[in-house]
Amino acid sequence: MENILFWLVFFTPGWTLIGGSEMEQEFTWHSRKIPQIVSESTVHLTSPRFEADGKIMVSTVCGIECQKELPAPSLSELEESLSYETVFENGTRTLTRVKVQGVLLEPSENVTMQGAPVRRKRQVYGTDSRFSILDKRFLTNFPFSTAVKLSTGCSGILVSPKHVLTAAHCIHDGKDYIKGSRKLRVGLLKIRNKGGNKKLRNSKRSRREANNGDQRESTNEDLQKRAKGRRRRKELGRGQRGADGKPSFQWTRVKNTHIPKGWAKEGGDPNVDFDYALLELKRAHKKKYMELGISPTIRKLPGGMIHFSGFDNDRADQLVYRFCSVADESNDLIYQYCDAESGSTGSGVYLRLKEPDKKNWKRKIIAVYSGHQWVDVHGVQKDYNVAVRITPIKYAQICLWIHGNDANCAYG
Repeated sequence: MENILFWLVFFTPGWTLIGGSEMEQEFTWHSRKIPQIVSESTVHLTSPRFEADGKIMVSTVCGIECQKELPAPSLSELEESLSYETVFENGTRTLTRVKVQGVLLEPSENVTMQGAPVRRKRQVYGTDSRFSILDKRFLTNFPFSTAVKLSTGCSGILVSPKHVLTAAHCIHDGKDYIKGSRKLRVGLLKIRNKGGNKKLRNSKRSRREANNGDQRESTNEDLQKRAKGRRRRKELGRGQRGADGKPSFQWTRVKNTHIPKGWAKEGGDPNVDFDYALLELKRAHKKKYMELGISPTIRKLPGGMIHFSGFDNDRADQLVYRFCSVADESNDLIYQYCDAESGSTGSGVYLRLKEPDKKNWKRKIIAVYSGHQWVDVHGVQKDYNVAVRITPIKYAQICLWIHGNDANCAYG
């Protein structure tokens, strides 16, 4: 039954399960006006200490109803939160101040932090509805192939040939960068082909025989190519060696990271509304990535459901997929009961909607999974799994990080 449900919900275009029956829905990605975020100035900061302990779950948040009573941020406050830090591979750090243009300030539902009761260890509600993706036909194909594992223990998602979107707390605790982020690496799933080493040896032997069997002569160019190949293999890392036909990780170093100042506040608590970060890989990958989208409201979600895949810690490097209904929302957060364990934080939450005036359907990332939260709802502490929505202003910021300017950041 689970397999049938999985195929119906995930792979059949335009169909979702609503009230136990299949109903075709006409949901579309709509064009949206995107504000402009322009880099104003960049200054060098002292290098981070990289001394923070990694935290899989961030602090609790203000209740959903209290968020509505918070005043809207001023333009200067918004620009302060959207300014960002960049940390480079050599440990240097910069702060880039930005200007925001073309944004309409609406009532905000910003989140404040407060003390939390003791949390349960698990983030699974009732019956565990997660699917471990074990078939290599799915693991190496879109959309599952877009999921990546971070060396700090989180997950992420490919958003360009060289960029990964993840949660900010996977590399920074709000005050300092965590210890494991000094030499941050990203693991991409790969499948070891049976007999791959034998084929490689046979290929080398054939090349030698084609050169009249002379195995001793090597030109300078050959030596340089071999040395370059050895350096690249060392740089990427050998990952976790799986047996033939089994999944393993191909690791690559991160060139730089970006996090918004709304998360890394000086002298203040991190704001979960800004719990997202972008990583630039040192070398481009060849996998299909997933495009950014803008999060629609609950009523515009097919069946009110979202999807995401990550590497939950309790399943030994298995890729775990889940889909579930959204329970509530604010301007910046999605509250849901998607079953998830630590390790899946940083995963890209996505939808599949129709493209305007086209018959095809397209998946886009609409949020970043942040983790488990205790939330005050009318004086009662309730726990949710929370995701940070990609709003038009956050779309503009992440797009700026990817492209280096706002010229390619139109939406729709």
